[in-house]
Amino acid sequence: MDEERIVEIWTLFKEYLDKKQVEATAERYVDLLADYGIGDDIIKECLGASAELDNAILYYLEMDDDPDDDDDEWDE
Repeated sequence: MDEERIVEIWTLFKEYLDKKQVEATAERYVDLLADYGIGDDIIKECLGASAELDNAILYYLEMDDDPDDDDDEWDE
């Protein structure tokens, strides 16, 4: 499945969701894509299509714009 179809499916179903459930559903959708073997590179290509989907993708990929949150090992 390519990024165009992923976004198309999300856009189709998003309009039928309860507004309170859109964020949680987006997260579950991204998890489902990963469970079915959609690669991270394809998931990343979906960024920019929807704010809720973007948030779910960034959460899934554990991306963060804050460089201070790097998981560097602490020097002891």
